[in-house]
Amino acid sequence: MTKIIVTAAVTGSIHVPSMSPYLPITPDEIAEDAVRACDAGAAVVHIHARDPKIGKPVSDINIYREILSNIRKRCNVIVCTTTGGGLGMTKEERISVVPAFKPELASFNMGSVNFALYPVLEKFKDFKFDWEKQYLEFTEDFVFSNTFATMKYFLSTMNSLDTRPELEIYDSAMINNAAQLMYEGYLKRPVYLQFVLGILGGLPATVSNLVFLYNSAKELIGEFNWSVCAAGRNQLKICAAALAMGGNVRVGLEDSLYAAKGVLAKSSADQVEKVVRIARELSYDIATPDDARQILGLKGLQSVNF
Repeated sequence: MTKIIVTAAVTGSIHVPSMSPYLPITPDEIAEDAVRACDAGAAVVHIHARDPKIGKPVSDINIYREILSNIRKRCNVIVCTTTGGGLGMTKEERISVVPAFKPELASFNMGSVNFALYPVLEKFKDFKFDWEKQYLEFTEDFVFSNTFATMKYFLSTMNSLDTRPELEIYDSAMINNAAQLMYEGYLKRPVYLQFVLGILGGLPATVSNLVFLYNSAKELIGEFNWSVCAAGRNQLKICAAALAMGGNVRVGLEDSLYAAKGVLAKSSADQVEKVVRIARELSYDIATPDDARQILGLKGLQSVNF
């Protein structure tokens, strides 16, 4: 691979507004962060929606429409919409963005996992909004559920709209899940894997775990495109390892709020600029959105509904 796809996950559903004043919340802020990331070198932006008044993750189609249309007016970046949604959302809420907007790419979580955020309560005592503390506490007794029935429902929806799934892999068992869904005909090639490291409940963010996931996928799936993201302080370290392996990378405020040790990132673009610089030092070219469309086999911006 000579061109690296950089993805920016701009807000997510993990961090709460009290953790950083730079976390984008309103539709305008989320779109602005996405466009800035694109200008910095991101070919893909991963999008969640939030209540513009209190910053809580939501599945509101009208908010998504405002975000997506704003992004499209300003750049040709690939938009990867979430189907993970926010913690506690129903599967119907999570998938609703796909039939509504027919995106080129959508996240697709490859199995159930404990998704625990509660340890951060030790660091944050004061919260700007009432929902934040309860949201984090909730994760101590929470399973992020993605059963085979749910995964088949999501894939059937995506396949009918020619939306490419980006497979979120938190642990090695999820690679086995992907192989089974390929065998049953729900998951079609080309396959795009996103290794997600560092979530409490999934694999820790280490280089050995990244290599293990890659090798396991080669054995079970064969050929695939892949990327990696890592939560928190290990974001750039794991991305650097992935680049050395020839993989694509994801950064952004969803995964880490920092640009350097003790320095809050003011936008996802701060992190994109860093990982782009590392990639270029390794003699890689940075994929444009159209390059990434060709690499991933996407349908093109003309076929989306926003």
